[in-house]
Amino acid sequence: MTSSHPPASDRGLHLDVRVLGELLGAVLRAYAGNELYETVERVREAGKALRDPSGGDDDPQLARLCEVVASLPVATASEVARAFSLFLTLANIAEERHKVRVRRLAQAAPRDPAAVARSDSCSDVFASMRAVGISPERLHAAVAAQEVEFVLTAHPTQTVRRTLLHKYHRIAEVIREAERDDLVPDEREELRNELLRQISTIWNTDELHRTRPTPLDEVRGGMAVLEGSLWLALPRFLRRLDAALLEHTGRGLPEGAQSIRFGSWMGGDRDGNPNVTADVTRDAVRLARWTAADLAQREVDALCQELSMDLASEELCARASVRREPYRALLRGVRERLRTTLRAIEAELDGLPAPAGPIYQTRAELLEPLQLTHRSLCETGQRVVADGRLLDLLRRVHCFGLHMVRLDVRQESSQHSAALDAITQQLALGSYLAWDEAARIAFLTTELASNRPLVPKQLSASDDVHEVLALFRTLATLPGESLGAYVISMAKRASDVLAVELLQREADVSPPLRVVPLFETIADLRASHQTVAALLDLPWYRARIGGRLEVMIGYSDSAKDGGRLSAAWELYTAQERLVVLCRERGVHLTLFHGRGGTIGRGGGPTHIAIRSQPAGSVDGNLRVTEQGEMIQWKFGTPEIAERSFELYATATLEATLLPPAAPSAPFRARMEQLAERSMQAYRAVVKDPGFVPYFRAATPEIELGSLQIGSRPARRGQQGGLESLRAIPWIFAWTQTRLHLPAWLGVEVALGEAIEAGGLAELRAMAAQWPFFGSTLSLIELVLAKANGRIAARYDELLTPPELLPIGVDLRQRLDRACSVLLRVLDQRELLERVPELQKSLQLRRAYLDPINIIQVELLKRQRVADDPLTQDALLITVNGIAAGLKNTG
Repeated sequence: MTSSHPPASDRGLHLDVRVLGELLGAVLRAYAGNELYETVERVREAGKALRDPSGGDDDPQLARLCEVVASLPVATASEVARAFSLFLTLANIAEERHKVRVRRLAQAAPRDPAAVARSDSCSDVFASMRAVGISPERLHAAVAAQEVEFVLTAHPTQTVRRTLLHKYHRIAEVIREAERDDLVPDEREELRNELLRQISTIWNTDELHRTRPTPLDEVRGGMAVLEGSLWLALPRFLRRLDAALLEHTGRGLPEGAQSIRFGSWMGGDRDGNPNVTADVTRDAVRLARWTAADLAQREVDALCQELSMDLASEELCARASVRREPYRALLRGVRERLRTTLRAIEAELDGLPAPAGPIYQTRAELLEPLQLTHRSLCETGQRVVADGRLLDLLRRVHCFGLHMVRLDVRQESSQHSAALDAITQQLALGSYLAWDEAARIAFLTTELASNRPLVPKQLSASDDVHEVLALFRTLATLPGESLGAYVISMAKRASDVLAVELLQREADVSPPLRVVPLFETIADLRASHQTVAALLDLPWYRARIGGRLEVMIGYSDSAKDGGRLSAAWELYTAQERLVVLCRERGVHLTLFHGRGGTIGRGGGPTHIAIRSQPAGSVDGNLRVTEQGEMIQWKFGTPEIAERSFELYATATLEATLLPPAAPSAPFRARMEQLAERSMQAYRAVVKDPGFVPYFRAATPEIELGSLQIGSRPARRGQQGGLESLRAIPWIFAWTQTRLHLPAWLGVEVALGEAIEAGGLAELRAMAAQWPFFGSTLSLIELVLAKANGRIAARYDELLTPPELLPIGVDLRQRLDRACSVLLRVLDQRELLERVPELQKSLQLRRAYLDPINIIQVELLKRQRVADDPLTQDALLITVNGIAAGLKNTG
């Protein structure tokens, strides 16, 4: 299996892909036989003939591919899909490595001082800011104070097993090693053999999850990324940030700057997931603390070996009580205390008595001897040593502490209301659920101002209520540094926030977690500023937050509720209103962005998304979720993670210091019309009585429920309507069929009608002059480039009942119209013509991706006729392959 020839500028990438393809072919012949290899090649050649996705449904080339696939036995179809899936995965690895290679070559090239900077590197962005008049003092203050926090979340459509991820990472390492110029032929041959070994083990490893992962399995997966990549990448990035800041402001980065931070929902997100219990949350914290202590003790052990000098300050010598090798003497004590800490955490996890000896409880306790060591080295003229491994560890401890990540808790608002209802009814105070908002606020504020206990010792309530209360009792026992925010999903009113505050106080959670309302639906986003204003009107609440407020906005459910274009505008205007409100009230606002990986869930290129936020919404702070496969794409290797840190940091800085201008009144009015008309068109389609039956027939939504890929159920409840389906599997299913409906539906009507009414010139001006609108269209363009109506039609042909076929025809016509009107607004002939590298990448993938889709739909047809475990496995393999080809799932 090899690829077509790309431009000369991509020779390195082409060589990597060609070699990987040749090795995969060798593996196929060795383990599956020449017959399968020839079948794979036959299907691939048929797939190459389908390069143009705009061909008609009666394309003879498509018919030929379908005929070949229909003739394959299930076992053969499964192996063909595996081969294509693995090739796409290998191509992804090569592309990611190529990005690093190109970036390093650019960094090594001589810099032209007269050139206009636009590389998004720290140094170039700082230079561009100085060039437009940002003073060194202002630039330094902004960088030193800036905080970007990545909140890692478990993802119910993360399809790749961790076992395979480790092997993929090894392949990336071998490709990197092969880039050396000084390799001798024997070494180069050994690297090729290592690639062959890795591909062989991957081919002979079961790629499917055979059991559904538990929440703690997901925690361990998150810890693996933190340990294997983020722990390594953080100090490297901070070194470069420090050097750039020193170059452009004359001062470096303060040691304790919290430029990058990490949070997690793994083990804390119980919204609709009964598998996440209070016990799970407690053990998630313990696993994270163990990881942090283990990594820290390894670094301290290395420092014990490194710092063999006798030259030290009087302060350090007195502390170490020796003159010979005092640094080692001091750090041996730190190392032993860390080892005792590890044993204590292990005992907690195993339910055993704690070991004797002091342990570290807080970050400050660990920082103190390390800072003493650094101070001594600097005072004795050894700064070059102090600013090496030791400074890296100090920065890591400031970031990761002894908690590794701060664990957020997330729960749906109705769960807290039900708990309070059980309490008020048992106390004969009435039904909390029956009270209006004014009555709830009165009750909650009265109780918050009171010191009396509220929860009866013998509460008669449901298991769900007892679990809610058990969570708060557990939070009270956990280290405060290990905990982040308490996020309330489906927050609708001020009482939702106060309810959590009261339950925290009742359990004596100290310090209490900051309580963050999550506004998700269109209606809740529109009312979000009113909800927050009602909270800020309460003296108790104002005193509680201390002038700092965090609000989370949800991209997934808002897009599922009203369509991507409408949701984007509602999110934008909700942020505007919240920013104005908090500025008027003298409150610092941090917006927490619940973004997914796909365009339909708010995903897309990072720098574009951040720079297009409304002015004032990114005020030196950014908090954002990173989910599932996006964690691997953005943070899977140290070099990629380092680049992701840089992109987020520079984009956040630009949005803070050089925010975009507010849209003009005409632009705003036009956008209001587009959003409203888009939402109307979107809802008219998804509310049609035949739509849900069509969705379930024409997509693998039902079959996706059997994937053992996440601990959380696909639905919030047992009811079967579209409203109960989570946004992630909703988008996952449409992604698999290549229709990508949630990311564009409604756009074809809104833009089309605006153009017909003579608004084309204004739309083009909006795209060129308004970052929000331009970036929104760019993201829609990207997903439309991945869509393929011809492939989606094949799902209809084999799976959809005749009475529902007109719905599919209508949707594909809408897709064609969306592409047409978008191209008119962008003044382009082809999608992605302004980003030819990406356009070329997608074109090359289609030869492998389209056949997987054709195999999938054939398997779906067979599986729905007769349930068969072998067909089910083959079907799940195609799911992995399509996800690899598109580089996302849900």
